[in-house]
Amino acid sequence: MRTNIAAMALLLASTSMAVAEGELQLFNWGNYTSPELLTKFEAETGIKVTVTDYDSNDTALAKIEAGGHGFDLVVPSASYVPIWVEKGLVAELDLTKIPNHGNIAPEWMNRDFDPGRKYSIPWQWGTVGMAVNQTAYSGDINTSAIFMDPPPELVGKVNVTPEMHDVIGLATMYMGGQPCSEDAELMKKVRDKLMEAKPKWQSMDYGMTEKMAANDVMASLYWNGAIFRARLENPDVKWGLPKEGYLLWSDQVMLLSDAKNVDEAHQFLNFIAAPENAAMISAFARYANGIAGSEEFMPADMKDAPEIVIPPELADKGVFLPTCTGKSQEYITAIWTELLK
Repeated sequence: MRTNIAAMALLLASTSMAVAEGELQLFNWGNYTSPELLTKFEAETGIKVTVTDYDSNDTALAKIEAGGHGFDLVVPSASYVPIWVEKGLVAELDLTKIPNHGNIAPEWMNRDFDPGRKYSIPWQWGTVGMAVNQTAYSGDINTSAIFMDPPPELVGKVNVTPEMHDVIGLATMYMGGQPCSEDAELMKKVRDKLMEAKPKWQSMDYGMTEKMAANDVMASLYWNGAIFRARLENPDVKWGLPKEGYLLWSDQVMLLSDAKNVDEAHQFLNFIAAPENAAMISAFARYANGIAGSEEFMPADMKDAPEIVIPPELADKGVFLPTCTGKSQEYITAIWTELLK
């Protein structure tokens, strides 16, 4: 009887393991994962991917820190990667299981946030700037004045995406500084200007691909790929990069330290580092990626899209958002807390 019970227990355990195999839990930004990519991955590997959305870096970080989440992979922005690593929330990758790791473009391999790409695989990268519907405003859109000093035509019609570091980073550059400033006097000016501007905004919200396409919002601080998609639906939507300075960002896929489906996660990471698969990610969300050779698989309209190609005269105005720490983070948090009230 003891033998039978033991055999049954072993059978149940193996059955449970079999159910767990072939599954993967991806925690990613909303409206950011190509359904075609997931279909192809499942067809090739038999692994079913379940995607759960989040809307900000801080939301994702808080969810994972709380525990009990059940996710395997997460997609934080570069400026947050050191935070995830320092908190022990992500694990080093087993590069022997990612032979496509070598496809990472040289300029994306040794970034300050993850030298040698020991913790992450590139997902997509882009810019933070201004989207404007030119039926509402035909003036200069290459300026953060769109949200910091809205022109009369846009008062009450501007959205500001509620992503703390993006908003305050652009605001700081508009006021003559650089992201992560520890200059108390400058940051007070940033705070005062944002508080002055807020009553002129329509909203602080996400979903601008749909809302700008539908003429529900006339201008927004947002991300280039999402606005590219809006323009495809509504050609009146145009993209501008602030001449006062704009942000460059990149998102990476990382393995959570408490992931249950580790082998499946490595298969997915290897899969997205193949050029034709990285191109599928970009074709859906309309951002560039960091995988060499993916360009030849991209949709033709991405090669010269104004949301993708940075104008030469603005090329030196872009700054990769660093990881803000110490006093700078204290100032940013305090300003953001007040702005959200």
